[in-house]
Amino acid sequence: MADLNIPKLNSSSDKYIFKKRLRLRRKSKKVLLTEAAFLFVLSVLIVYINYLIPNKNLLVQNIPNTFNKSFLLMIDLFSNLYEIFLVIFIFVSSFTVLILMFGSLYRLFKVTKRKSRKIIYK
Repeated sequence: MADLNIPKLNSSSDKYIFKKRLRLRRKSKKVLLTEAAFLFVLSVLIVYINYLIPNKNLLVQNIPNTFNKSFLLMIDLFSNLYEIFLVIFIFVSSFTVLILMFGSLYRLFKVTKRKSRKIIYK
């Protein structure tokens, strides 16, 4: 059996791979209290916003119907997507044809109207 000589570089430091990114000092009590107060105020604000929403029970009862309607709309969208892509292709291709036609006519015009060079002899 062949012995693979793969050196182990600092294998003991694998446990502490994110050590430099971690905050080494603990947060002070003042910082913890301000964070807790901020979280509490935010949760009270969200509860108040939820309280202001009218007809919550009706909204929750109509969730299956709403999902069904949105699913049918998605099916309609994907069935009409083919026609939408066809219309986009028609516009892009007709614009491209227009540019190609003008380019070919311009070249034909340039070839037929080519001026003959006058040779000046001394």
